[in-house]
Amino acid sequence: MVRSASEVPVRLEPWADLPEFEALLHLTNTPEMTDHLGGPESAEAIAARHRRYTALVDDATGRMFRIVLLPQDEVVGSIGYWEREWQGEQVYETGWGVLPAFQGRGIAAAAARALADRVRTHGRHRSLHAYPSVDHPASNAICRKAGFTLRDSCTFEYPPGSFMRCNDWRLELGTGADGTP
Repeated sequence: MVRSASEVPVRLEPWADLPEFEALLHLTNTPEMTDHLGGPESAEAIAARHRRYTALVDDATGRMFRIVLLPQDEVVGSIGYWEREWQGEQVYETGWGVLPAFQGRGIAAAAARALADRVRTHGRHRSLHAYPSVDHPASNAICRKAGFTLRDSCTFEYPPGSFMRCNDWRLELGTGADGTP
């Protein structure tokens, strides 16, 4: 895929069981960053999230990454994907968070495009979905800028036990790595 010369350069670093990775989760666990996700999590929930992220080690089923802004080599957020069943189909879901000081620069859209390229190469499902709240214009704009197509709005359970209205954005990945069309 050809990128424009003005695209923000980012590198995706696979999540690791290191203190600096867990520290990133604490930095993104603020009211501002979690407003559309049910609010901040407890320290125990953050530790459990870190363990889940660390366990995602198979490119075919899902992975989490730190987003590193280049050429500064500055960690600015996280992004990842994981398998889920959606409307009778196995798909990937993605989610991201960019620290407030770095928002509005095109970093999340660049990271989403880089993630999609990786999933196209290593994944086995035909599509990648994002489910931002209908009330979250920034995340919906990221989906549009990253090449996703808005399919519909839906009711989505997140966090568990809490339901919210979301948009279903879909990015076609092509043929899965296992050869499925």
